Amino acid sequence: MGKVTTGSTTMSLDGYIAGPGESGFDLLFQWYGNGDVEIPSASPDVPAFRISAASAELIKPERENTGALVVGRYLYDMTKAWGGRHPMDVTTVVLTHRRPDDRPADDENFVFVTGGIEAAVAKAKELAGDKNVVVNGGQMARQCLEAGLLDEVGVELVPVVLGGGKTLFGDLGATPVEFERPVVTVAGTGVTHLRYRVKKQAHGG
Repeated sequence: MGKVTTGSTTMSLDGYIAGPGESGFDLLFQWYGNGDVEIPSASPDVPAFRISAASAELIKPERENTGALVVGRYLYDMTKAWGGRHPMDVTTVVLTHRRPDDRPADDENFVFVTGGIEAAVAKAKELAGDKNVVVNGGQMARQCLEAGLLDEVGVELVPVVLGGGKTLFGDLGATPVEFERPVVTVAGTGVTHLRYRVKKQAHGG
C-alpha cells in the first residue's frame, strides 16, 4: 500500500503557495526551468520541466511512484483541465460538488467524486494500487490532514517572500499538528526539497 502525500508543494519562505490574487507563480516555479534535466509533461498545455540534477534525483522516482492524484474543482477549472491530461500522466481524482457538463463519464484522465475527501482519497488509493496518492495543496491538503488521511508532506521551499496569499493547509481547523524529522532534505538550484511525516496522534478511550 502506498502513502498519501501532498507531493511537491512549492512554497515561499513566508509560507505561501500562491501570492495575493493568485500571483507569484513566476517566482515560485523558477526552479522548474533552471536546470539541465528534462522532466516530461503529459499535458498539451504544460511544457516539460528542466530542473537541476539534484532536484531530478528526488523528483523523478517520486513521480514514478505516484499512482493517482487528488485535486479540487477550483484547480481543475483554473488549469482548464490541463488540456485534457495532468502533466504527471496519471489519473486525476477531482473532488467537486457537481460533475462538469462536458465530462459525463469518468475515464483514464479524470474521475469525479462528490462524496467528500474520504471518498476521493479512497478512490485515488483504488486507482493507485501499490503506488502513492498525491493530494494537491490548499483546501484538499487541509481536508486530508483534518481527516487523518495524510501520511507525508512535501515542501519545495523557494527563496522568495510573497507577503501574503494562499497557504498550504488553508485555515486548518485542528491545530497544532506535528510532523516528524524531515525524512528528506535535498538542496536543489533555487529550491530546497523537504519531506515530513505526519505524526499520527494516539487516540485514548
